[in-house]
Amino acid sequence: MSVFDTDIASGWLSRDELDNARERLPMIYVEAIPVRVDDHGNICDLGLLLRPRPDGSISHSLVSGRVLYGERIRAALVRHIEKDLGPVALPRLPVNPVPFTIAEYFPDESVSGFVDPRQHAVSLVYIVTVTGECQPTQSALDLRWISPHEALSEDLAADMSGGQHRLIIAALAHAGTI
Repeated sequence: MSVFDTDIASGWLSRDELDNARERLPMIYVEAIPVRVDDHGNICDLGLLLRPRPDGSISHSLVSGRVLYGERIRAALVRHIEKDLGPVALPRLPVNPVPFTIAEYFPDESVSGFVDPRQHAVSLVYIVTVTGECQPTQSALDLRWISPHEALSEDLAADMSGGQHRLIIAALAHAGTI
């Protein structure tokens, strides 16, 4: 299959093309930490997805996904929030979303502490206030709302993979919560 046979309009690559690209290029992702805030904008709760792991266990994770070719960052964020939290999560994105941090994932944990065994990925990470009803969809089994205090626990850190717990701590620090 040549590059001209790829469905550019949809932004999707075939499985072989995606595997080939992952071997040669960093992939761009967005990650969102859904939050509920009080009337003063202080974080009250963080939303974490419960997802099955390949070994059958359950882990907590963030909303995340790849940015498609030709897709604006804002559109990718909304698409992944709706995909993971449902169509009535009602995310409140600023006019021009700017990530609070960037995480680089590598197959080798020693490079950055963020791990994705499939690829080198660059992830733009956002704190996103959601005001609607969240109903997890796709591969998520459930959504768990936790307090900032609970988010700092060692048990949660052990239950998250790829270094994502560090992103939660960074988000709470960025928001002035810790």
